[in-house]
Amino acid sequence: MIALLGNLSRDFIDGQEPRPGGAPFHAARALRRLDVRAVLHARCALGDREALVLPVAGLGTPVRYVPGTSTATFRISYEGGRRSLSVDAVGDAWKPDDVPRLRDGVRWAHVAPLVRSDFPAETIARIASGRRVLLDGRGLVRVPEVGALQLDSDYDPAVLEHVQVLKLADEEAEVLGDVAALPVPEIVVTHGARGATVYVAGAATRVPAFALTADPTGAGDAFAIAYTAARSHGVSPVGAARRATTVVADMLAA
Repeated sequence: MIALLGNLSRDFIDGQEPRPGGAPFHAARALRRLDVRAVLHARCALGDREALVLPVAGLGTPVRYVPGTSTATFRISYEGGRRSLSVDAVGDAWKPDDVPRLRDGVRWAHVAPLVRSDFPAETIARIASGRRVLLDGRGLVRVPEVGALQLDSDYDPAVLEHVQVLKLADEEAEVLGDVAALPVPEIVVTHGARGATVYVAGAATRVPAFALTADPTGAGDAFAIAYTAARSHGVSPVGAARRATTVVADMLAA
């Protein structure tokens, strides 16, 4: 069994009406295509619970609401295949005591921050007790400030001490530099329509992807949960990346 912990968000995409976002929502989209037992622990302000948590529940994966006081809010636009993103509001920071009791059968957990302040090192240590953790690299480089999204490498190195897998997007990997030198056993860098690169013990393996023209919002979250699911079933890192790539293509094509 796998678990995901993360903040939900309110997303304004290309000036349209707000829609649910954040890893719990997009992971639930992907999990409809996976044969794995999973539970999602999703957080937002109480006033947004109905608007954001119910759509996740409607996708079929069990979701547990974690009470919060702030809802992450983003404005996203796409132009010529490039994405720009601004932050209207930062979501809650998870303290160790905010972590719900995870079921005994959970052996892998996907920790899915939206910005660097979401999951400090001591909270990840609590989640990692007795299980393996995949961390989304947004939690290393995204500055938790309102305005145009800023990226830098000023993260707490202790965040990585309990992480088995680090998933990075291209722009995040660029900020961090030599990703193969990071103290994490497995690193996956996603390249959008160009696939992904898996780093294990310093060796890099390229995994191709399927070129699609659909809205790519949520593709990274879908990849991460699909990768976590495959690894929880004993699939190799490269095999897990291949499966995750297929799941993302299927989800975006729907």
